[in-house]
Amino acid sequence: MTAEEKEKLKEKIERSIEEFEEKIVALEANTQPISPENSIGRVSRMDAINNKSVAEAALRNAKRKLSKLQLALKSIDKSGFGLCDRCQQPIAPLRLMFLPESTRCIRCADK
Repeated sequence: MTAEEKEKLKEKIERSIEEFEEKIVALEANTQPISPENSIGRVSRMDAINNKSVAEAALRNAKRKLSKLQLALKSIDKSGFGLCDRCQQPIAPLRLMFLPESTRCIRCADK
C-alpha cells in the first residue's frame, strides 16, 4: 500500500469514526426505557418496545464497528497494517477502502 493510499484510507477512517460517533448518540436516544406511565395503547407500547430492541441491536453493531475503526486508525502506521492476519498476503487497497477494519484478504475472509 502506497503512502498516498494510506493517507486516503486514514482520512476515510477518521470521517467514518466521526459518523459512527454521531450515529451512536442518536441511537442511544432511541434506546431509552419506555415509561409505563405513558398513556399509549397496548399495541403502541409493544411497537415501541420492538423499536427499542431494534435500536439496541443497531447501537451494539455501531459500537462494535466504531471500536474496529479506532483500532484500524491506531494500526495504520504499523508495518503489518494491510496484511492478512491469516496468509500474510496484502489486502487489496479497494477492500480496505470499502472495509477499513478488514484484517483478512477476500480469500481468507471467505473461509
